[in-house]
Amino acid sequence: MATTAELFEEPFVADEYIERLVWRTPGGGSRGGSEAFDPKRLLEEFVNHIQELQIMDERIQRKVEKLEQQCQKEAKEFAKKVQELQKSNQVAFQHFQELDEHISYVATKVCHLGDQLEGVNTPRQRAVEAQKLMKYFNEFLDGELKSDVFTNSEKIKEAADIIQKLHLIAQELPFDRFSDVKSKIASKYHDLECQLIQEFTSAQRRGEISRMREVAAVLLHFKGAYLRNDIFEDAAILCQRVNKQVGDIFSNPETVLAKLIQNVFEIKLQSFVKDQLEECRKSDAEQYLKNLYDLYTRTTNLSSKLMEFNLGTDKQTFLSKLIKSIFISYLENYIEVETGYLKSRSAMILQRYYDSKNHQKRAIGTGGIQDLKERIRQRTNLPLGPSIDTHGETFLSQEVVVNLLQETKQAFERCHRLSDPSDLPRNAFRIFTILVEFLCIEHIDYALETGLAGIPSSDSRNANLYFLDVVQQANTIFHLFDKQFNDHLMPLISSSPKLSECLQKKKEIIEQMEMKLDTGIDRTLNCMIGQMKHILAAEQKKTDFKPEDENNVLIQYTNACVKVCAYVRKQVEKIKNSMDGKNVDTVLMEFGVRFHRLIYEHLQQYSYSCMGGMLAICDVAEYRKCAKDFKIPLVLQLFDTLHALCNLLVVAPDNLKQVCSGEQLANLDKNILHSFVQLRADYRSARLARHFS
Repeated sequence: MATTAELFEEPFVADEYIERLVWRTPGGGSRGGSEAFDPKRLLEEFVNHIQELQIMDERIQRKVEKLEQQCQKEAKEFAKKVQELQKSNQVAFQHFQELDEHISYVATKVCHLGDQLEGVNTPRQRAVEAQKLMKYFNEFLDGELKSDVFTNSEKIKEAADIIQKLHLIAQELPFDRFSDVKSKIASKYHDLECQLIQEFTSAQRRGEISRMREVAAVLLHFKGAYLRNDIFEDAAILCQRVNKQVGDIFSNPETVLAKLIQNVFEIKLQSFVKDQLEECRKSDAEQYLKNLYDLYTRTTNLSSKLMEFNLGTDKQTFLSKLIKSIFISYLENYIEVETGYLKSRSAMILQRYYDSKNHQKRAIGTGGIQDLKERIRQRTNLPLGPSIDTHGETFLSQEVVVNLLQETKQAFERCHRLSDPSDLPRNAFRIFTILVEFLCIEHIDYALETGLAGIPSSDSRNANLYFLDVVQQANTIFHLFDKQFNDHLMPLISSSPKLSECLQKKKEIIEQMEMKLDTGIDRTLNCMIGQMKHILAAEQKKTDFKPEDENNVLIQYTNACVKVCAYVRKQVEKIKNSMDGKNVDTVLMEFGVRFHRLIYEHLQQYSYSCMGGMLAICDVAEYRKCAKDFKIPLVLQLFDTLHALCNLLVVAPDNLKQVCSGEQLANLDKNILHSFVQLRADYRSARLARHFS
């Protein structure tokens, strides 16, 4: 078996294995060898060797099975051990989680306890610090500094920290009650700052870099002491004080003073302006514009005060450059902020007014159709579209107008101050166009359009005529608008080409408004005449001028005349209150002429008896009294002539020619005279026809 095992070599090759077995078997060699070839012996050897291999195979098989069993047993034991380890690991992980939660809980408790301790300790520390500051403040209040921190020069760092805190506190105190102590604190603040500067200078000369760094760290928190709450006044006082000293100390005092002023502008004022403007630049345009105007004005006033000092040859240019360096970033886009704010503010004022009236603005049409309607209305005086009931509301508000004009006035003032001279006319014109847009177009023109739409047709009964109220308020607003144009816009554009542009725009706006006012007044007069027609039609009876009983007429004038005269007097008073200047006479004359035409045509609708003619004369006499209230000579002359014509209704036939040739009737057309004579009830009689022919 050992021999068989030796035949196996790695790697195993079957052919080589048989070859080795043959060569080792006696008589198994090839022919020609030392020993003759014996096939039987070789066969026997093969048979024996096969048996040995079978035995070896069985033995190896048993060994393999034994090893497999052992491996399976060990695998089960290992799996069992792994399960136990997993269980142990789960328990350990659970314990770890519990421990972690406990640690977190304890940590939370510790943090909370720390916060509580800090919450108790911090107020305590602040209280202690406040107590110390109160003690130091009392020393300034008493006027005697006893604390070692102020008297010991080696404790200048601690003194600097205290004086900075006291300086901040002092700034919050009212100036009138604490002016003395504020001045003392500011003085000490300034002294310590000077000491620190001196110490820094000495350290620099000695080359002590670490000491310079230490002093600079303390100086960094000093911002200069101001004796007042006004940095501009303080700057002026500082420059006045230094101006008295630099001449005695320096050989070139103007250069030193100019450097001081430059530092004041570029460090103090620039920082102050930035703090005041940046805070509200994006959030509050109104406050931003007010602050910008105020700061720029105060800065230019300070510059004017500094002009009295000797600052070199061209101090005007020097100071202008300093002002420009502070405000250039704000002035570059000033007009955009101004116009944007003015538009939004004006829109808000108008919207707030219409909201208070619970009114939703109507869209006023534009374009071809609206232009066509406007031309038709101007030429024919016809109401286009349905009438709108405004319930007596004019939709004009003097309060709104005053607010808009006030906002624009402030915008003009800021524009004058903040605009570059070359941009001033153009910027002022932009502000003016905004005023025109919101005051003239969005408010006045809208009210006129609404008022025109609210005028009823001339044949409406008991119509309420409110357009004259619109006229009255519009006239008042025009005067205010014109006053602002002259007072605030003209000075800004008077010497520029924008003057003619503004005047032209103003002329166009006023002409457009006057055209609509004229149209509205004309249609209102038509409505008045229509109302008078309704009164005459309802109250005048045919029997008034041809009574059944000529001897029993007890009235002085007809009821129709009474009501018409009362209505006319009311409308005359309203016209006088709504107009001003020559407009009153113009409108009253037009109203009087239409009034006369109405009565003239009305009288020609009736036939008159002798007593009826007398009553007609009485009516016309009453109409003439009413016409005197117009105080228009032409109107009174028309009614005088009408009164004379009515005499033709009652004069005796024999006197007709004499009356017709009288002073008042001589120049009238014969057809007019004839038309009145024909109204006589006795006109058909041959006697009357003969006398008038």
